Amino acid sequence: MTALTLSTAAAPGLRADAIVIGVAKGAAGPVVAPGAEAVDKAYDGKLAGVLETLGASGAEGELTKLPAPAGFKAPLVVAVGLGAEPGTKDEDTGYTAEALRRAAGVAARALTGSRKAAFALPVDSPGAVEAIGEGVLLGAYSFDTYKENGGQAKGARAKNGKAPLAEATLLGGKPRDAAHKGAVARAVAVSEELNRARDLINMPPNDLTPAIFAGIAQAAAKEHGIKVQVLDDKALTRGGYGGILGVGGGSAATPRLVKLTYTHPKAEKHLAYVGKGITYDSGGISLKPAGHNETMKCDMSGAAAVFAAVVAAARLGLEVNVTGWLALAENMPSGSAVRPGDVLRMYSGKTVEVLNTDAEGRLVLADALWAASLESPDAIVDVATLTGAMMLALGSRTFGVMANDDAFRTALHEAADEVGEPAWPMPLPEHLRKGMESTVADIANMGERMGGGLVAGLFLREFVGEGITWAHLDIAGPAFNEGGPFGYTPKGGTGSAVRTLVRLAELTAAGDLG
Repeated sequence: MTALTLSTAAAPGLRADAIVIGVAKGAAGPVVAPGAEAVDKAYDGKLAGVLETLGASGAEGELTKLPAPAGFKAPLVVAVGLGAEPGTKDEDTGYTAEALRRAAGVAARALTGSRKAAFALPVDSPGAVEAIGEGVLLGAYSFDTYKENGGQAKGARAKNGKAPLAEATLLGGKPRDAAHKGAVARAVAVSEELNRARDLINMPPNDLTPAIFAGIAQAAAKEHGIKVQVLDDKALTRGGYGGILGVGGGSAATPRLVKLTYTHPKAEKHLAYVGKGITYDSGGISLKPAGHNETMKCDMSGAAAVFAAVVAAARLGLEVNVTGWLALAENMPSGSAVRPGDVLRMYSGKTVEVLNTDAEGRLVLADALWAASLESPDAIVDVATLTGAMMLALGSRTFGVMANDDAFRTALHEAADEVGEPAWPMPLPEHLRKGMESTVADIANMGERMGGGLVAGLFLREFVGEGITWAHLDIAGPAFNEGGPFGYTPKGGTGSAVRTLVRLAELTAAGDLG
């Protein structure tokens, strides 16, 4: 991953391949953002005019390259748009963390193949240092493992590609300041784990079976002092995990339930994170039509997010206990696959009539939610690429938040907003529960078609222990980006919800969630 350093050096004397500056969209044209004063001075204070002549406006995501002024040791200046210039109101005095994060991501991606770049973006706080660092590390991400020469030594280039930006120096960051160093350390820990989640999501399903995923989790747990327990298909059978076994029964790659436990000696609260880990989803007997299978390697994005968040919490040493549950299975059609009409006895003892085998995520989550509930955590959050209905409701960049507690739903929504992950609170209408009534079982795995994302949330609620605060994040839209890259978000796996889960753990550790 790109190396991050801090420097108080002036931009003109810094040896680098490029100097990155910010430009905002002002009322009368582009405005050079703070941090680039030395660069602007070298253009005789006319840099904004030069950029406007080149067509720059300062709009978010816009990027303009121009030759560096005489006397600079870097040959190139890269101006990246920050969006609207901050206003004069007291509550609007600086660039938001998300604006800095996105701008840094755009620049880092544009500098693929470069050895070193200096980022002269606005730095007025440790938070700005962290945001720029995250943007660089997430924007520079590249998944090259399966390309010729990819995944070899650090800095190796794929045959027809370029290596990611090797080093980024954040100008204005103070290398001896504890707060600034801490901001970089947090950016590195969170970004490395989020990029690990992206790697898992992007892996082809023939190389990421439930057993292989479990092995990766075991290796990371050992490295970071996390306790791990893996239940294989035999242990799941002995334990009565009917949901996970039912979904995984049609595949030669047998299912797993992985429990990751991070504890802190001073922790007073316990969070449980539960992730849907369908390593490939064919739909099972209710086979998906052509055109809907090609990206279904991403159906384990929830488990990847939970895995990354638990490891990040451990790396940050947060004073909160966090347990991660990865419900891993491959949903395939075969003679041993669960059929529409089958009844499964879940780990909780409830029975479920399976009306559609492509509504499998809620079945594996139900078992994991009950397992998490038995430990009586202070709160449970499950994360899943659960329903196409949520994508229809919120689009491809926003995840839905449902909960059995309004205050907790609001807290999660605010945490997501704080870290720059678009989310939206969704209801759990009680009248939709009636549609899941079954004549042969306690509940069916399908209900009314309209409001299908909410129906799924209501189903999951049935498997949360009484009195436990719970929330459900449906990340079906933002988990996998099928379009072009934007900001610090690449094409493919995104690592959606990782930063929200980490922020929730931080707030809980600080006692800010009650």
